Amino acid sequence: MSEDALQHTGFDGVADYVAALDRVCAAAQQSLFIFEKDFSDIGFNSEARYDTLHHFLLSSSNSSLRLLAHDAQHLVRYCPRMMMLLREFSHRMAIYQTPAHLLNVAEPFAVADKQHYVRRYHFDDTRGLLALNDPQGARELHARFEEMWQSSHPGATPTRLGL
Repeated sequence: MSEDALQHTGFDGVADYVAALDRVCAAAQQSLFIFEKDFSDIGFNSEARYDTLHHFLLSSSNSSLRLLAHDAQHLVRYCPRMMMLLREFSHRMAIYQTPAHLLNVAEPFAVADKQHYVRRYHFDDTRGLLALNDPQGARELHARFEEMWQSSHPGATPTRLGL
């Protein structure tokens, strides 16, 4: 099978989802857009995920990382590695939170370079799909992400506020 051939792989389980998310994050070269309910329990404070995202952001001056959540507080409170990335790369990374009218969107996904993606069918369902080299499916999810992003607002800032 060619390295550029379309690959769809189903999965069932949180560990499989985390592994699929890791593959999509590692495949990203220019853009990585991730939508989740709150980013809890899927490895966003792990050293490995931090290393992957840090390498991605260092690899190109044009790389862009956007995290979108219904509730961004888990990232702010319990993911200091993500907050370090946000402080270091605030010019190419953002964490946004969806408004109330989008809380009915319940399908988490990540899209890399409008080429690769991973998605679960629902926040409460551990089943999903990892798709590599699927530009059509990736473009559709990217468009959905952009639409939600335009309606959302910052959920975390790169600076610490204090007295």
